[in-house]
Amino acid sequence: MAGQLVVSVSGIRAETLPQVQAFATRLSERSVPLSYLVAPRLKGGYRLAEDDATCDWLRERRAGDDAIVLHGYNQVPSRKRRAEFAELGAHEAGLRLLAADRVLEHSGLRTRIFAAPRWNASPGAKAAMPIRGFRTNLGSTSIDNVVTGTQVRARVVGVGDGFPAEPWWCRLLVANTVRIARRGGVVRLSVAAKHLDGSIAGKAVLDCIDLALLHGAEPLTYRALTQRGPASMSLHRAA
Repeated sequence: MAGQLVVSVSGIRAETLPQVQAFATRLSERSVPLSYLVAPRLKGGYRLAEDDATCDWLRERRAGDDAIVLHGYNQVPSRKRRAEFAELGAHEAGLRLLAADRVLEHSGLRTRIFAAPRWNASPGAKAAMPIRGFRTNLGSTSIDNVVTGTQVRARVVGVGDGFPAEPWWCRLLVANTVRIARRGGVVRLSVAAKHLDGSIAGKAVLDCIDLALLHGAEPLTYRALTQRGPASMSLHRAA
């Protein structure tokens, strides 16, 4: 049974847009769509709503086969230096989701798919998602339908955004990708935009994509994957 390949990019902003565009072009040559993990605010005072070039390009890409995923509000860690949504209660998480959703709606990039920074959403955050209109939470080990309570068990691996970028990790990343693709699983590959130009990390990501395709993985976005029915994926009732 053939598996699926989902490639996502995070850390998208004016400074990294050229690298992301070049990466998207290389994947288009392989007929691989991309999922873009975007946040309304990033460190250094970045505001997505004020970045017209990035918003225009993302809207153009989504009009094709690519997809948008909300990736937090401002990605500021909590007092315990945990990722933004890792420890939030339902009320605070709901407020952040509402604020982020309004920014993306105003920018023409609204989505119903959420991925917390570092792929770590608290129980409170998950409870707030369907209230704020979100249907899917992308966790570190599963893709959860927060409305129905079902999930696709699949671990995300990648470079940056919580993952190392050292050579030893890149070798392990390639090996893990081959293992998952061979058994017909869901290869969830994530890369932070700032690492796309890295000679080792960037090559490792492309190697992972090529090897997954070689083993018959079907390239999809998170949007397309979550629209699939239970017959096409291994779904489990969430605990």
